[in-house]
Amino acid sequence: MNSKLIYPRKHDKETVYLKNVVKDPAIEVGDYTIYNDYVNDPVDFEKNNVLYHYPVNKERLVIGRYCSIACGAKFIFTSANHTQRSLATYPFGIFFDEWDLPVERIADTWDNKGDIVIGNDVWIGYEAVIMQGVHIGDGAVIGTRAVVTKDVEPYSIVGGIPAKTIRSRFDQPVVQVLLSLKWWDWSDEKVKENLEAITTGNMRKLLEGSKFGF
Repeated sequence: MNSKLIYPRKHDKETVYLKNVVKDPAIEVGDYTIYNDYVNDPVDFEKNNVLYHYPVNKERLVIGRYCSIACGAKFIFTSANHTQRSLATYPFGIFFDEWDLPVERIADTWDNKGDIVIGNDVWIGYEAVIMQGVHIGDGAVIGTRAVVTKDVEPYSIVGGIPAKTIRSRFDQPVVQVLLSLKWWDWSDEKVKENLEAITTGNMRKLLEGSKFGF
């Protein structure tokens, strides 16, 4: 196990550990989170998938550990959306020189809804779109080509345009236990020791394993 690799699979240049290819300090990615892209170079995730993300807005993209992001998923930030406070849809503030506006007013062109925050162990499907200000809880699943405009509860499955909850992955008692265990914060060794329980859905065995050092 080596979370410092760029390509975690031999002979596979379509999948990267995302943390090791992003350079923008406003993008934070946890260990073992992967991005797969068979259309473009996945190393260019920051350029191709994080859109309208400009320093003037001071927004962050935060992605947790052990997330899986499919090809073409997009994260759309504030500057993509013209303000609804104006009587015009036209973004006059961008062209401040043309219209003799103070440069300090440029950020008024958009309605800033804040950071995009993705929890841990989140699966984001093919060409899904995550809009500005959205928070996605741990363990959630975002369906193919879903457009997520609102927060997503932990361990829920959402899909559609706009995305709506389809169902929860587990009963709420199980969800609460998983959120308490936070296995994604365990050491690599502890995750490896409990991998069979995690991957086979054996909650009883996982609880037994979690007693050691939890």
